[in-house]
Amino acid sequence: MKSDIFEKITSSENSRPTLIAEMSGNHASSLHHALKFVDSAISEGADIIKFQVYTPDTITLKCNQKDFTVSDTSIWKSYKYLYDLYSKAYTPWDWITKLAKRCDDANQPWFASPFDSTAVEFLESINCPAYKLASPEISDYGLLTDMCKTGKPIILSIGLTSEIELEEVLTIIKNYQNKFAILKCTSAYPAPLDDLNLSMIPYLAENYGCPIGYSDHSEGEIAALTAVALGATIIEKHFKLDEDKVSVDSRFSMQISELSSFKEKLLGVRRTLGEVTFDIPPSARASLSGRRSLYVTHEIKSGSVFSAENIRSIRPSFGLEPKFFQKVIGKRAIVDLKPGDRLTPDVIEDFDI
Repeated sequence: MKSDIFEKITSSENSRPTLIAEMSGNHASSLHHALKFVDSAISEGADIIKFQVYTPDTITLKCNQKDFTVSDTSIWKSYKYLYDLYSKAYTPWDWITKLAKRCDDANQPWFASPFDSTAVEFLESINCPAYKLASPEISDYGLLTDMCKTGKPIILSIGLTSEIELEEVLTIIKNYQNKFAILKCTSAYPAPLDDLNLSMIPYLAENYGCPIGYSDHSEGEIAALTAVALGATIIEKHFKLDEDKVSVDSRFSMQISELSSFKEKLLGVRRTLGEVTFDIPPSARASLSGRRSLYVTHEIKSGSVFSAENIRSIRPSFGLEPKFFQKVIGKRAIVDLKPGDRLTPDVIEDFDI
């Protein structure tokens, strides 16, 4: 099942939105909390659960130089140094093993973002079924190559990527023949609605010939729902336990109790898209009778002339279409007609549609 869903979401046949519940650092530094997150995501119906795999030492240096300080405009500025932030945010790898087993025991699909080659090696040891290349790692071709060598599907997040970089990354992936999908993303936390540029979704779909999704760092539902309306078939969103107010990503994460209803809304939006067609669907065909047509409004004797005083365009639709009104005016009836009779070609002298 785990591999099947990744085959599906990286296939052009994917049609219903797939919801990825990202745990990220929302474990409150507690294995119990992390396991409860997984259990809650499963019970709420997450299609896939995603983890991040790194340590403070694999992602940065324990260094107090200016380059390694957290920006004073960041929601994480209280941590001051990158090493301190990642020490708080990272998920210990022995926890990852336990969380993955919890998922596997429940037949729940999961995958992860590795942030260096040792993380890929670790994830391979616990049979991770797919990989996510996070936006900041987009130019780490060594990491990408390690992912590609596994032969497993790769999900790309392009929140910090130029078009040239995207082309280069896709060249590497295609050389290894991995299946892949692209997630539109704005790498701001939280991401302002004005900066999301979701119009990129149909552009990416048209130009890259692969499933396109959206990695959502905005608050609320509107961006993800809009993304699905624009054609996204994968939605990745950060979730947290409802009571969690201390985890590093809790500020811009959706409450886990909202996951089920959120998923239904995504599916509902997708269902409204339908197909490009002028065909009238079965549910609306009964309403065709509500179109207008030509009816007799006053008694007309055989041989009398049709005029605006004795015929009208009204509902329902069982007579001649209103577009023939002017063609009928001035012609003669060949039978007696009473109010409410349909005006049809066989009661009109010398009338041909």
